[in-house]
Amino acid sequence: MGMIPQSPLVIDAGLLKRYGHNGPRYTSYPTADRFVEAFDAAAYRRQLEHRDLGGVTRGLSLYVHVPFCSNICFYCACNKIITRDHGRSAKYLRYVAKEAELVAAATAGNRQLCQFHVGGGTPTFLAPQELKQLMDIVASHFAFVSDGEYSIEIDPRSVAPGTVSLLAQLGFNRMSVGVQDFDPAVQRAVNRLQDEAVTRAAVAEGRAAGFKSINLDLIYGLPKQNVIAFNHTIDRVIDIAPDRIALYGYAHLPHVFKPQRRIAEADLPDAEARIDMMTLAIRRLTAAGYVYIGMDHFAKPDDELAIAQRQGRLHRNFQGYSTHAECDLIALGVTAIGAVGPSYVQNSRTLDEYYDLLDAGLLPVLRGVELTADDLLRRALIQALMCHGAVAIESLEISHLIDFSRYFAEELDELQGFIADGLVELDDEWLAVTPRGRLLVRSICMVFDRYLRSQRRTASYSKVI
Repeated sequence: MGMIPQSPLVIDAGLLKRYGHNGPRYTSYPTADRFVEAFDAAAYRRQLEHRDLGGVTRGLSLYVHVPFCSNICFYCACNKIITRDHGRSAKYLRYVAKEAELVAAATAGNRQLCQFHVGGGTPTFLAPQELKQLMDIVASHFAFVSDGEYSIEIDPRSVAPGTVSLLAQLGFNRMSVGVQDFDPAVQRAVNRLQDEAVTRAAVAEGRAAGFKSINLDLIYGLPKQNVIAFNHTIDRVIDIAPDRIALYGYAHLPHVFKPQRRIAEADLPDAEARIDMMTLAIRRLTAAGYVYIGMDHFAKPDDELAIAQRQGRLHRNFQGYSTHAECDLIALGVTAIGAVGPSYVQNSRTLDEYYDLLDAGLLPVLRGVELTADDLLRRALIQALMCHGAVAIESLEISHLIDFSRYFAEELDELQGFIADGLVELDDEWLAVTPRGRLLVRSICMVFDRYLRSQRRTASYSKVI
């Protein structure tokens, strides 16, 4: 038995229904809902100051959160602030600069960026001059390298002609384009009217400007969606031929995200239709030549994401699948989440708190967590399953000084049902997800989540399928 990252999928609708309950997306372990306020600014500073402990400094990745959006999309679960006042972004950037200065001053080791990502909200809410200002802020405290991965999320509705070219001139070489669905009925239902021509124009400008990779975001399970209309959206996506595609399942959690209360539940497709849309998209995209990376990502075979998976370098973080494993992730901006050393940290949730802490000369930390030896072990196991579909048992035992079968005796007992259903294979050397189990990898990982084992609380998570 060995790694199976590119094995053909086997889609079993019955098993998808049986195991398709709510669960984490595992962009981190422990998941963000397990962070605690006892991990404060002082704890974060200690992690930054000890990045080069033992003379070894990990690579550095930087995330900047731009929370502003001009309009509300009803499905959105991101941390955002709806405003038409562009003066708010000018103030926000001044405070991001303050935070960058504080973080950089505390950060030991080199500050060369192998990866930089700007997300939101809507990063292209920023005016061209503000985008230049943001890059100047970053460049004044961190060093861009020639072969780095520098990406930004764009809303095609908020980019004037020439903006994408400007992003390339500023140093961005990857972009993610929000689409969700091309069907006008669906767009009206989620309050996101976006003409197909606008999307195509942004992608064409990105290609002409030399972007290395362009991603389109899609969502299935939205109100008014059906299999036939979603198939037409897939037609258009295949014709646009982005380098990567993210296909997310809509998580309807109106008790958590207030804008979703404006979606009529009667308009949502049922569980069977969701599965049909997802499996249709997977079949069509893979038939069109895309590699199914895992969970919600597809890439062309020559894209760096697919190459990283083939070479065993794939990683998963708060932006999804990534080509840069073992990087410390510094996060700037309100609500932003970072990962430095054996810790996670999240910034303040509101602008007022964020501004007040920075005015006091403090890092704007809300909460975080320092990982235990058990957390590090389980994170390594879950990362391996999410990224590569398999875990080398001996490697895990040597790295973490455990006896696998004894340490995970309870989990392996629970895993027997997955094994019996052909979702997982286990022998003395490998724990591997089968082609039949790849779409249910989140459910498989949940078996090894100690926090879920001690507290079976899954209502705040999205559906696995």
